[in-house]
Amino acid sequence: MRACEMDVTAEWTEHVRTGRTALTDGRIAERDAEFAALVERNARRMFRVAYSLLRNAHDAEDAVQEAFLKLYRGDGWRRMENEGAFLARTVWRVALDRLAPRRETEDAAEIAFGGESPEELAAGGDERELLRLMIDGLPEDLRQPLVLSAIEEMTSGEVAAVMGIPEGTVRTRVMRARAELKKRFAAAREVRR
Repeated sequence: MRACEMDVTAEWTEHVRTGRTALTDGRIAERDAEFAALVERNARRMFRVAYSLLRNAHDAEDAVQEAFLKLYRGDGWRRMENEGAFLARTVWRVALDRLAPRRETEDAAEIAFGGESPEELAAGGDERELLRLMIDGLPEDLRQPLVLSAIEEMTSGEVAAVMGIPEGTVRTRVMRARAELKKRFAAAREVRR
């Protein structure tokens, strides 16, 4: 079990211990077992969704913990129709809330650091890293649906539900993102020759 899962489990167990008045011990144990199974089934996927937006492991773990804690405190998780889409949407919203204040300092750090350019990576032959950087370099409105659909293997309907946009828009953005990546990758390969 990942540290993220253990921290979430510890937090919601503490929450239950301090607020047992509404449920009997047997019902609490049953609810806890259901929630623990939910955490175990979905923590990794939720981490990947949060990481695809935040691009920082620590922030993604925090977002997952916060999402699970919010879910546990409420009762909506017991009435989910599509578990994967519901949980992805929940962690996506938490991650979006965390992203807004971080964006300004991240942009300043990126300008100061620099790193290898796509041309230098192409010349070095590290195509996997080049592709990752190219995906990271896409505009957010193209990168996010591409990551969720291609890397997280979500359907366009699930991506639409997570992002709160129409399914046709998801398909269009994924198509545009792939076309842009293809164009950039071809240009990088030309530099290599």
